This record gives sequence, structure tokens and C-alpha cells, in this order.
Amino acid sequence: MRLLVIDTSGPVCGVAVLDDDRVLCEYTVQNRNTHSANLMPMTEAVLASAGLSAGDLDAIAAVTGPGSFTGVRIGVATAKGIAHGAGIPCIAVDALESLCHSAGAFDGVICPIQDARAGQVYGAAFRNGERLLQDEPLKLEEFLEKILSLGDRFLFLGDGVPVHREKIEKILGAKAVFAPVHLSYLRPSAAGMLAQRSNEKTDYLNLQATYLRPPNAQKNRKLLEAMGMKEE
Repeated sequence: MRLLVIDTSGPVCGVAVLDDDRVLCEYTVQNRNTHSANLMPMTEAVLASAGLSAGDLDAIAAVTGPGSFTGVRIGVATAKGIAHGAGIPCIAVDALESLCHSAGAFDGVICPIQDARAGQVYGAAFRNGERLLQDEPLKLEEFLEKILSLGDRFLFLGDGVPVHREKIEKILGAKAVFAPVHLSYLRPSAAGMLAQRSNEKTDYLNLQATYLRPPNAQKNRKLLEAMGMKEE
């Protein structure tokens, strides 16, 4: 299956093209530009480098979250637009599971964490590719308490690590291991391999972002309504 993969769920913008189990081209970038500025030029470049057009694809995979609300929306909307124009289906891919597969082999529990602000993380846990914990937004301390029953060595990766590393080390001590920087971010090719394996295709209209909690705009709206006020 020829597959275009898009990930904008975290600070790294990633795009890849796969043909079954071959990575034809993969680009990742983290710079001062927004995902909205980076994504389309990267998508055009990765297709050109692979010698393909959107019409040559069998499907498009999008990392649908959890992660940055704005980032996820950009990636999902772009995937929907390309799929609609090319007349091809979409495949949704989980960000935390993709992070796990980006890390490679580890003799213990792999714990991908994305920063969810306010002392929280979007976290999950895996061992040998098997999911041990579902994606969930939790206070860091609550997440660490949950994983302690799963093993005695834990590999952390994702954009939550720089934010929470000091506290993780304080609570877990030598049980905590941290992925090196080149393995600590989501690689779009890893998301692509998950998409190839799942092959759960959907129409572009049904591709949806995965939000584990309501966006700030929605929470603010509910707060204003509770106060008897309206948005300006």
C-alpha cells in the first residue's frame, strides 16, 4: 500500500511516504515556523522526492492525537483535504503508540508522554508492542503511580520528558530510563508502519482528531455560560 503519513501532534512536524514496508522518503523538522507553514511544503517535497503524486497513493495516514490541539487539527484537516482531492481513504494513527514504535526495542515498559500542560501528561504504557495502559490525561504523579505496578524499568520519551524529567527522576530514581534525543520524538515512518498493519481505512469525512479532554476554547465557553456571560 502506497501511503502518505502526516504528523503534527507534537513539536516536530513529520511527513513520510511508504510503499508497504519500504520508506520511500521521510522528512521531519522542528523550527520557528508553525506546522501550518511547514506542512504543505514538506508534503509536496516528500511526494516529489518519492517520485509520486497524490493520485498515486492508496491512502493517507494522519496521527490524530493525543497532543497539541492546534497541531492535531492542522494535520487532520490537511489529511482530509488531500484525501478528498485524491479520492483516497484515510487511516487514523495514535500518537502515543507511534511514539512507542519510534523508540525501538527496550527490555521493560515503554512510557510515551506528551505534555498536557498544568502538570499533566497524555500517557500510555507498552511492553513488547503490547498496550498495557490506554491513552489518558493524568497528573504526572498519578501516571507514575499507575505504571509502577507494570514493571521495574521504564523508558520515557516524547515532548513531556523535558518538562517533567526532573520530577520523574525524583520519584522513580534508577527505574527511569530516558530515550536519547534522536529516538525521543515521533517518527512519521513509525506511524506509517502502524497504519500499514492496521489497515483500518475510513472516509475522509469520518477522520477525526483524538481529544482526551476538551480544548481550552470549549472549557472557556462553558465557564462563560456558567457565569451567565457570552463570548465577545
